[in-house]
Amino acid sequence: MRTLNLGILAHVDAGKTSLTERLLYAAGVIDEVGSVDDGNTQTDSLALARQRGITIKSAVVSFAIDDVTVNLIDTPGHPDFIAEVERALSVLDGAVLVISAVEGVQAQTRVLMRTLQRLRIPTLIFVNKLDRRGAQAPELLTSIADRLSADVIAMGAATCLGDPGAAFTPYGRDDAGFSFAMIELLAEHDDQLLATYVDDEGALSYDGLRARLAEQTQRALVHPVYFGSAITGAGTDALIAGIRELLPAAEGDVEGPVSGSVFKVERGPAGEKIAIVRMFSGAIRTRDRLRFHGDRESKVTSISVFDSGSVLTRPEVSAGQIGKLWGLGDIQIGDAIGVGGSASGSGYFAPPTLETVIAPARPSDKGNLQVALSQLAEQDPLINLRQDDVRQETFVSLYGEVQKEVIQSTLASEFGIDVTFRETTTICIERLIGTGTAVEFNKQDPNPFLATVGLRVEPAPVNSGVTFRLEVELGSMPFAFIKAVEETVHETLQQGLYGWQVPDATVVMTHSGYSARQSHAHAVFDKSMSSTAGDFRNLTPLVLVAALQQAGTTVHEPMHRFQLETPTETVRGVLAALARLRAIPQVPALAAETSTLEGEIPAAAVYQLEQQLPALSRGEAVLESAFERYHPVTAQIPTRPRTDNDPLNRRDYLLHVLRRV
Repeated sequence: MRTLNLGILAHVDAGKTSLTERLLYAAGVIDEVGSVDDGNTQTDSLALARQRGITIKSAVVSFAIDDVTVNLIDTPGHPDFIAEVERALSVLDGAVLVISAVEGVQAQTRVLMRTLQRLRIPTLIFVNKLDRRGAQAPELLTSIADRLSADVIAMGAATCLGDPGAAFTPYGRDDAGFSFAMIELLAEHDDQLLATYVDDEGALSYDGLRARLAEQTQRALVHPVYFGSAITGAGTDALIAGIRELLPAAEGDVEGPVSGSVFKVERGPAGEKIAIVRMFSGAIRTRDRLRFHGDRESKVTSISVFDSGSVLTRPEVSAGQIGKLWGLGDIQIGDAIGVGGSASGSGYFAPPTLETVIAPARPSDKGNLQVALSQLAEQDPLINLRQDDVRQETFVSLYGEVQKEVIQSTLASEFGIDVTFRETTTICIERLIGTGTAVEFNKQDPNPFLATVGLRVEPAPVNSGVTFRLEVELGSMPFAFIKAVEETVHETLQQGLYGWQVPDATVVMTHSGYSARQSHAHAVFDKSMSSTAGDFRNLTPLVLVAALQQAGTTVHEPMHRFQLETPTETVRGVLAALARLRAIPQVPALAAETSTLEGEIPAAAVYQLEQQLPALSRGEAVLESAFERYHPVTAQIPTRPRTDNDPLNRRDYLLHVLRRV
């Protein structure tokens, strides 16, 4: 049986979860369509998700369409939970992008579509809520072509818009206009088809055009558009037929080498770790020993597979399937299992640009909070816990304020811990200006450690990460000492000269040296005479920050690209507000009634702009914004308090590390 791993994606409140319910009902998996408002849907299991009517965690459910098994992944639509979407993308064969017929193309819709196109994920578009007052069809199709992709085609006609009786009638072989629209669209990517059409129009059959439409859809070149209503069921039968016909389902290579990707981690009722894996080839059986995350290895103790709306215990999970694995205590989100596994969470979206301090309401919960946050970070690595041991504070990274509420609710309901948050601040980064070098030699003042470390730091391309290289012989000292330097370099670059992470740099080890293992006569090993890994871990921060100071760094703040539609007579006031918020607008596209402003704005100012816009535009402005890039700070340089022993202050650093100067 062929398998299709299908993602349902949308801007918040476009009707993703309702569509999931309708698809499950049509497939016979459930007897009654659940309601988001009533909180009884299959894929929103969290209490807060049911309460707020939004999806917070991605969920998997399986059903069959004829000979195709569909593993459907319902993803969050709220931008605060974009990390959940990111992890799902790596395991998808195809996607359905849901758009509200009333609200139309929204900010998150555009972010998602750009990402789907960049990853070449075959995508169908479903315009939902035809039965709602204010629903659009032809106008919305034009908007989709203008704002998402020009390579779209309506697969049928919508009627009775804005009425409970709204319907969708698929086009067929008798619709000459549809055949011509297919030729026009497909010829953009198929010169042979264009030549055939010019030479002999009659040579192109309807069935041949549908086959070419499926082929180009599966290559993510074109995007068929369906209309309907998940609430009434209008158009969903046509969508189901389109999923089977147009998206790429395939037989998995069960006999091939084991290859899979972990895209989600959960905790069971007893606190046990559960890895959710998509299998690309091969099969994993109970009691198999799996290698992952470098050289780690664990034995699978139990397996469950998503099947026909349920999660069933099975002896194996095989190619094409999504399953749950027990027993892998060290597994992490993004780990590749077996040969050629595709790691998930590969940076499709921007990282969080906000952070806040979290603290227990009861001081006695401090230890329990650390354990609870560590488990939450397993499920969402982008929470990115940062511990300030100096001030005894814990920082968490965020996409937005709603995420605070989710963390707070989860800690209260699952761990019984009440927490408070400090004001949210923006996360900046540091970039190197030039090249810097530094070295300290073993047994030479002022170096108090039995180690020689020399480092050179150089700028690296954006998003290339931190690279560690050697200019010393690999055998110049024990490998454990070299590894200690490398690990400490990565740790130290989490805080640059101003306290922000240095995400991109090349660090070269230029000098090395150590004191060999020694002891007094007839005595055991004496670490006061012999180098240990600790000497290198303690010396490396001092050498690295000295090199950073010579190279210099600049602080960069996150910038959002914005598009703002506002009444033309309010443009002057909006531009003045943008100037106060340090935005960089482009030349406005002025029109008679509504004008469009585009440009960049500091991420820290987006929330302020959202608060001011209703008054500036009489409540008529529409704002879209998404992370674009990091930009050098031109105003006062923001700093972040250090959370380590501060190697920038040598005296205090040595006092903390050695208890002496």
